[in-house]
Amino acid sequence: MRLTHLGHACLLVETGDRRILIDPGNFSAGFEDLRDLDAILVTHNHPDHFDPERVPGLIRANPRASVHVDALTAEKLGGEGLSVTPTHRGEDFAIGDVRVAPVGEQHACNHPKTPQIPNVGYVLRTDGEPTLFHPGDAYDAEPGPVDILAHPLNAPWCASRDSIEFVSRIAPRFFVPIHDALLSDRGKRMYAGHIENFADVDTLTLRYLGDGESDTF
Repeated sequence: MRLTHLGHACLLVETGDRRILIDPGNFSAGFEDLRDLDAILVTHNHPDHFDPERVPGLIRANPRASVHVDALTAEKLGGEGLSVTPTHRGEDFAIGDVRVAPVGEQHACNHPKTPQIPNVGYVLRTDGEPTLFHPGDAYDAEPGPVDILAHPLNAPWCASRDSIEFVSRIAPRFFVPIHDALLSDRGKRMYAGHIENFADVDTLTLRYLGDGESDTF
């Protein structure tokens, strides 16, 4: 499995001979130029995960790609005349040899006055390759055994103590920090270091990817 971090919450995942893009938002760069995608996944309808200005063009430029999104984003894209599949917890689907399990249901609470919206995390499994979990903006999912956790490092809804507890509960082999556009580089490494040091997962390894950087697992 090869991951490319395109900024903030956006990952290009290359696994099982498939190219899958997750959460192309307005804090991310370069995804609009991608071609030959097999699938586009969106966890929820916030602009830092779904850029309404660029994503419709991306979908049209990748006509072979299946598009799997939360229910609210499905409404928005349906209004653009685009064919998409709403995803819900427990309704698994396949992208070639890649099995995708939608998990979780609701965005974490930012503030009592902020409406909560649907949020669907994605677990990607391919025989012979690591398992990846991208949770979107929530800690509510039970993804099962996970090799790689794409971990939301910083957000209005996210406290460091909760972040550490989440990584401890999921207990991945690797954690890749995402959702980090609001942090300086020093801040990103500080938060990631807290997780690495305090999550008490013996096998945990930090793989830090800067914007545009890739790594193979």
